[in-house]
Amino acid sequence: MSIVTFRPTPEQYGFTFGGAEPVMRVRPGTVLSLWTEDAYCGQIRSVHDHASTSLTGDGLNPQTGPFWIEGAEPGDTLAVHIVDLTPARDWGASATIPFFGGLTSTPLAPSLQPALEERTWVYAYDRDAHTVTFEAQGSDFAVALPANPMLGTVGVAPADREVRSSLVPDAFGGNMDTPEMRAGATAYLRVNVEGALFSLGDGHYRQGEGEACGTAVEGAMNVTVIVDLIKGGGAGWPRIENDTHLMSIGSVRPMEDAWRASQVDMIAWLRDLHGLDVLDAYQLLTQIAEVPVANVVDTNFSVVTKVDKRLLPAASAYDGVHASLRERAAALGTFTY
Repeated sequence: MSIVTFRPTPEQYGFTFGGAEPVMRVRPGTVLSLWTEDAYCGQIRSVHDHASTSLTGDGLNPQTGPFWIEGAEPGDTLAVHIVDLTPARDWGASATIPFFGGLTSTPLAPSLQPALEERTWVYAYDRDAHTVTFEAQGSDFAVALPANPMLGTVGVAPADREVRSSLVPDAFGGNMDTPEMRAGATAYLRVNVEGALFSLGDGHYRQGEGEACGTAVEGAMNVTVIVDLIKGGGAGWPRIENDTHLMSIGSVRPMEDAWRASQVDMIAWLRDLHGLDVLDAYQLLTQIAEVPVANVVDTNFSVVTKVDKRLLPAASAYDGVHASLRERAAALGTFTY
């Protein structure tokens, strides 16, 4: 396997999906060893750093990429297998940001309430114990939590020459913020433009479902992925497969439409895998679906529909590419899922 290492300089950070020149061209099957800066561009480093004074609107959620994938054409499917996610620092940060988050007034859901108080929490990352430590600021309380490294943002260029902010999730992927985007998972993204123009970033050392206050334990990440190309088969919404589950992610507003998008896409996937008609797939999904909420704070909300593969007869999604990538990842011998 070809292994390509890339660490962007600040001048090479991407802040959009679409509209950016590729940082390099890679062939399907390439292993990418990457580094990503945190969502704050490294500007929040202590409890004394606050979003209103440390951050600028055009310098949030930097992406590593985009990468031009040789042979990728509109309608194809890009498979991105996450081999390893290792925190690149011994700390991560989370914050309350004025007029941003799930439980405050926001520009898209305004009210007369003032902005919440700004606070920043810095979580120590213990590499040996693989934990992040929460320390309360209003009381004498601390607790070590298991780290669950994930990528908040994985995506390709949108169709129709659109350029979208790296803060946005949509059909092209983007800022979906699902903890399911972790080591051992394979993401499937519909290719919309020649070369796909694939980027990733927004490493989280830990995040709960929903990302309620709008920020996870944000941190720089060492990332290893394998990119592969499936000719045709591009689905309407991003999909994820791991060893136990199939998942579809819908990202729109309102949240019930994000749920509908993920449900309809999963019905199509069950139809294709098991030869079901639409109503049979609808009925089956009604009885077996799991529906974690990925984010309730971004420009679009993201909802995941999950199906446990162990409940159904064996079926090979995309001709078994997840299992194949899993084997190739294991051959690298540098990680554990």
